[in-house]
Amino acid sequence: MGLQKRLFGIGSALLLAGITLSSHIAGTTSVSAGQGNASVKPDLSVILKATAEYSRKLESVIFDFTCLEEIKETIDPLLDVLKPSDIALDRTRVHSLAGQIRKIKASFVHDYQCIRQGGKIRESRILLEEDGEKKHVPNAELKTASFVFGNALLAPISIFAERNQPAYDFTIIGTENINKVQFVVIEAKQKAHADNARCSYGKAWLDPSSADILRIEWRETHIGNWELFEERGKKFLRTPRLTMGTELNIEKNGMRFPSALRIEETYVDEKGRAFIRTKVDAEYKDFKFFTVEVEIK
Repeated sequence: MGLQKRLFGIGSALLLAGITLSSHIAGTTSVSAGQGNASVKPDLSVILKATAEYSRKLESVIFDFTCLEEIKETIDPLLDVLKPSDIALDRTRVHSLAGQIRKIKASFVHDYQCIRQGGKIRESRILLEEDGEKKHVPNAELKTASFVFGNALLAPISIFAERNQPAYDFTIIGTENINKVQFVVIEAKQKAHADNARCSYGKAWLDPSSADILRIEWRETHIGNWELFEERGKKFLRTPRLTMGTELNIEKNGMRFPSALRIEETYVDEKGRAFIRTKVDAEYKDFKFFTVEVEIK
């Protein structure tokens, strides 16, 4: 199977990967020792109720925008060329080929347009630059060895929508300081017998002062061409893992849109050691919104 066979579809993932909550997180107030400012202990049940409400709105949102899309992709083909005996002995780090097999790198810049209405998404790209060379290709196809989205497109809804929350165990696992803002970190783990769960794991970073989720990560296990990753996993003697993450720094009319998207195609051995085969980093900027509103049903 060629290295440039499509694995994943970046543009669509950007669209629904973000969650922002429409109400503040309620909780009890406590004062830390030696501090004059009160800190809020968020209530998990209130957080989940707010995320469920936003997910409902997200499923019916109408939007029309353009932005600049900058994509960098790196593929490490080492496991593709090693012999099964070398893979079994975990010689990926010391094999003589490790210093000879060059990583495949590609970069693309697009003028990206997206319209969503009636639950359907229509997107288009004008290729402006490829591997540093100026271009102008209307209606350009995404050339990365990247996603055909579907389930990943709706991954956050799959975790936080009211109908899907029973498939996960949610926990507030702590806080993290990002850009001088103290975020609450929520972890979602798929329940053992939740066969209907679309994602195996998720983690979200919430701003407790606004209840916005400004970062979210999830692992996809039900993507449309998952069989491709399973076949690679068998060849590599490892378990495939697809991890996606977004940063949500673009806000319009109460909805948040990702400013960055990261995707990793990883293969994990029985000792938990991970080999990253494909990594995609995309940035989205210079947004121009024409419509952002929630359809009333």
